[in-house]
Amino acid sequence: MINVTFLTADGEKIKTQGLAGSVMGLAVEHDVPGIGGDCGGVCSCATCHVHVAKKDLARVGEASEIEKDMLELTDDVSEASRLCCQITLSEDIDGLEVKVVRE
Repeated sequence: MINVTFLTADGEKIKTQGLAGSVMGLAVEHDVPGIGGDCGGVCSCATCHVHVAKKDLARVGEASEIEKDMLELTDDVSEASRLCCQITLSEDIDGLEVKVVRE
């Protein structure tokens, strides 16, 4: 199982586990507040914007150019910004921590 912890806008920590798919899919499956996933994970809406914990940035990697373009359309973008629909669950990210940007 891959462990991912979401820190919501109101400070709640939601610990989740999954085997396959995206971090966004995991958030939607566990009803994480602030993760809309309106486009279904095809990188076209930015409703799954998160800030990746500093300790996890290298493990997650950089956003693609398409993802960067989508992030330009949203608020609170930082160096740690990612669309969690573009982060695939894998052993490489086990223990990932992300902060949900939207309420």
